[in-house]
Amino acid sequence: MLILAIDTALEACAAAVLDTDAGELLAQEQVLMKRGHAEALMPMIARVMLSADLAFTSLDRIAVTVGPGSFTGLRVGISAARGLALAAKRPAVGLTTLSAYAATVVGQSGTAPVISAIDARHDHVYFQIVAGDGSQLVRPGIVPIDEAIAASQFGAPHLVGNAAKILADRWPKDGPQPVAVDAQPAPDISWVAWLGAAANPETTPARPFYLKAPDAKPAALPPLAQAASS
Repeated sequence: MLILAIDTALEACAAAVLDTDAGELLAQEQVLMKRGHAEALMPMIARVMLSADLAFTSLDRIAVTVGPGSFTGLRVGISAARGLALAAKRPAVGLTTLSAYAATVVGQSGTAPVISAIDARHDHVYFQIVAGDGSQLVRPGIVPIDEAIAASQFGAPHLVGNAAKILADRWPKDGPQPVAVDAQPAPDISWVAWLGAAANPETTPARPFYLKAPDAKPAALPPLAQAASS
């Protein structure tokens, strides 16, 4: 199976092509950035596909991170995945950034729970906990950091995500200490591809997974505009 993976959810723009039959990435590229995903993504995808020497119609599916993350970044990646999937007549699947972060360590951390945490600002984090075997302990949500710290009840965890260090710095000193802290700015694009290969297109659509409403809201109409629209 040939998978094009896309990630623009957080502070990186990344694309990769995975050949599951060969068990390897044919091409990949990642650039760390806080802004500019819209301008960077399509040229990056073109370079990755050229490096893999593939036509878009050769792909079996397209995988994309769907959140939580930057609202602007998510729209860029999901729109690109949907557009390419429509043009190539291939399915597009969506993977959460929390699961992509956890995938890098599930199965490698023994029995330690894996806590994925993404900075949601305002002293909150997007948050998920899975057991060492990948089974879910706490479903995805957005919680205050102090509430996330209560996850110490599950034992010494492996912390992953761009908020991993935030949690580690506030972790209670009298409880089980984290076995590892992986504060990566964005998920590993190779794992986005592998998760995409394992996903069921019927149950993992490429649509936003926000967990909270956008901070920015439409401005109120001025009085004259309100009158005209009534």
